[in-house]
Amino acid sequence: MLSSSKTRAALSNSARISMQVLLLLLMTWVTLWILGKAWSILWPLVVALLITTLTWPPTRFLRKHGWHPALAASTVTIGFLLLAIGTIVGIALPVAAQSGDLADGIVDGVGRLRDWASGPPLNISDDQISKALDTVTSRVQDSAGSIASGALTGVSVITNGLITIVLALFLMFFFLKDGPKFVPWMQRQLPGRLATDVPTVAARSWLTLGSFVRSQAAVGLLDAICIGVGLWIVGVPLVLPLAVLTFVAAFIPIVGAVFAGFVAVVIALVFNGLTDALIVLAIILLVQQLEGNIFQPMLQSRGLGLHAAVVLLAVTLGGSLFGIVGSLLAVPVAAIIAVIWNYIREQLADPDPDAEPNAEPEPTDPAPAPESAAEPTPAAGPITGATPA
Repeated sequence: MLSSSKTRAALSNSARISMQVLLLLLMTWVTLWILGKAWSILWPLVVALLITTLTWPPTRFLRKHGWHPALAASTVTIGFLLLAIGTIVGIALPVAAQSGDLADGIVDGVGRLRDWASGPPLNISDDQISKALDTVTSRVQDSAGSIASGALTGVSVITNGLITIVLALFLMFFFLKDGPKFVPWMQRQLPGRLATDVPTVAARSWLTLGSFVRSQAAVGLLDAICIGVGLWIVGVPLVLPLAVLTFVAAFIPIVGAVFAGFVAVVIALVFNGLTDALIVLAIILLVQQLEGNIFQPMLQSRGLGLHAAVVLLAVTLGGSLFGIVGSLLAVPVAAIIAVIWNYIREQLADPDPDAEPNAEPEPTDPAPAPESAAEPTPAAGPITGATPA
């Protein structure tokens, strides 16, 4: 026989837990809504943080050797900008120089595909192919208005992208110049325990973000070099653009490598034929195996601490919700969420029962003087108080 008191207690606990879950979901929805409204500001900030993780080491080196913070930040920012412009020019010039060959190769590839489709086992006649092409042409003509509006949308996207890049570069400069002062300022503004918890989580998140960006950059560089050398040996054109694409795509785990490899195989198929395309595919698969089994374990052994399945699900979810931007940010966001969750678990965990409560505390160094708060000493990075020391 059921106990009425236990039943009421169970229902009361279930109702209370359900209400708490609903409140958490409502708070999450409101937070995401606010972030969506402020995305035009947050996106340059996120890009600046990602770039700062790459440019902080040379800035720290210059500051360590006596450079003024503003001079070091300016030098690194200008150097990064020149490197980015040089990379874009290095990609655009070969593509422009071989654009005619690329167009001819695509036409030849379409012709070979048509010849293959007309033979066994498909046996598609020329009349069927012509009807299909006429249908596609008519649909394109009917969609001329949509294409024009899409072109205008593309121009708007490019304009917003340029604005984002300019803002990100300015923010990066200020992060490199004044980043070590941020955490002491934040500690003075936050009340009570938040003055300890928030800087601690920020420091751990910065370490995780820096580990992700630097490890992905190293892995992408190794992939780009190996695949670029392989493409050069096979004789595939556009080697430099394909190598740069491989490097950039490495910042989107799993999905980026598949996309870059697909583009390289298609270019090899269009220009060199099926045999070279299969050789390029074999090279890419070999490099990806080396990356997954050697490069990433070595470079990310103390990195994100996320299982490969979690990474894949995060990239898929981010891409389905926010497109390319979501795929790019999915893994670092998941890693930062894991950092926050682990910190909360640490704070909520019971004390170690094996610890001796009356043990004498270890002697520690005295706290730094208040005058040194503007240049704190942790080695986490510019946003969490690192100094050139």
